[in-house]
Amino acid sequence: MSLFPDEDILTREIESWRGFIDKLPSDEDKVVFTQLLDDCYKYSLAINNHPQTHAFPTESLILALLLSQHKLIIHLKSMIQSKQTDNRLIHLGKQKKMYEFEDSEL
Repeated sequence: MSLFPDEDILTREIESWRGFIDKLPSDEDKVVFTQLLDDCYKYSLAINNHPQTHAFPTESLILALLLSQHKLIIHLKSMIQSKQTDNRLIHLGKQKKMYEFEDSEL
């Protein structure tokens, strides 16, 4: 019996990937992939309940990975769009100041 029964299937599935992790070419790849798998614990309830209707827990793990990555992509896109908006506003502000300066000289 586990202290965290909701993580039994997920923990076993992540452990089954340890051989793959060990064969990755660089330590950085190993760390990043381990972090990616560890992120799946956020979705442990969904992953552990999914095998009741699905025999392959790997599918649930991959879906959790996709969800996690998609959320990151959405967040990064939002940051980029915000930065682009800020840059446009700064550019417009500079243009406005230039026009105000030119008008004051007349």
